[in-house]
Amino acid sequence: MVRLTRPRLLMVVIAALLLAYAFAVAPITTSVGGKGAASGPPTKAESGVVVPAGADAPQLGLAAELFPPAGKAFIGVMTEKGPYDFAAVDRFAVAARREPQVMLFGVGWESGTFDRALFDRITARGMLPMLGWEPWDPRVDEAARKQRRPPREIDRIRSSQLRYRLDRIVSGDFDGYLRSWAAGVKSLGYPVAIRFAHEMNGNWYPWGEKANGNQAGEYVRAWRHVHDLFNSAGATNVIWVWSPNARWSKTTVNLAELYPGDDYVDWVGVTGYYGTGAWANYWSFDEIFGPTIAEIRTFSRRPLVVTETGASDAGGRKAEWIRELFQTLPRHRDIIGLIWFEVDKELDWRIVSSPAVATAFAESVAAPRYDVRWSPEMIPRTELGE
Repeated sequence: MVRLTRPRLLMVVIAALLLAYAFAVAPITTSVGGKGAASGPPTKAESGVVVPAGADAPQLGLAAELFPPAGKAFIGVMTEKGPYDFAAVDRFAVAARREPQVMLFGVGWESGTFDRALFDRITARGMLPMLGWEPWDPRVDEAARKQRRPPREIDRIRSSQLRYRLDRIVSGDFDGYLRSWAAGVKSLGYPVAIRFAHEMNGNWYPWGEKANGNQAGEYVRAWRHVHDLFNSAGATNVIWVWSPNARWSKTTVNLAELYPGDDYVDWVGVTGYYGTGAWANYWSFDEIFGPTIAEIRTFSRRPLVVTETGASDAGGRKAEWIRELFQTLPRHRDIIGLIWFEVDKELDWRIVSSPAVATAFAESVAAPRYDVRWSPEMIPRTELGE
């Protein structure tokens, strides 16, 4: 018989405590945020993050990183040819001396069937795909531009597409098309951001409530219909991005009336440009975006992304505006990213437009705040203060 001396008794007690820890405490670390072991991954409501489709519990452990991390902001890019040709992205990265972490590209519903290759090409380059998903026929716009119609006439022609009235989306006329996309997005198995029907507070797209015979309340119903169809199909790897245009007049529609609600939106966004339209003269970032951000904050606390911005050099102050932009952004701690419109369209918005502009951008994004990477394993940040 083994005699239990005091040293041996102490060793038995320590071993028992370690065994108890292994069974009672260690399982807690397998879920996001330390909420404890469960029968599966935490839901979006429990964890405050988007759970990629098909992810299992180990992938969502404490080692999983949020995108972007706390105190950081990503830099994204949109180019004319998108994932069909990365030459413009390469030029942007060289000029910025930094690789972008998000790529925005547009697809119109008329001819835009799901193509997995587009998303895989973007992720292969270390960028989160953000789909600008547009219920319209973009060829109508292209034809009007080729005819060199006046800008306001182009807006009227572009927005008058009865096939894409909001009530047709709500009534389910496009459900077959939507389900094909939901199945495709689900099959990707990694997060995808969808900026659905952007700039809805304007009258230049067929989905705007002030255009195309649309009625008040139909935009929200259309958004929720699309969102719910994706959820019912199991496509829960979507980051839903709601993105109005920056308020250009005090007479524009109240944004709260167009907001589907935080249960239907993961990121809120704003689009705005310096050097055109209402902002043709020099306006700072806060002057262009500030009123709209303040309005959004009266009804949503979702993280905010500048989903499209750029600057023209018509007034010779493009480099100055860029430097001021990035000096201002850290004061907006709720802004988690900015997407630059790297396109020469009507005006040259690109950072490669001149060495001075490229230098201003590169020196600005060299700040540690923009030291961000993206990978498919990362969990999108959907709450402020995470």
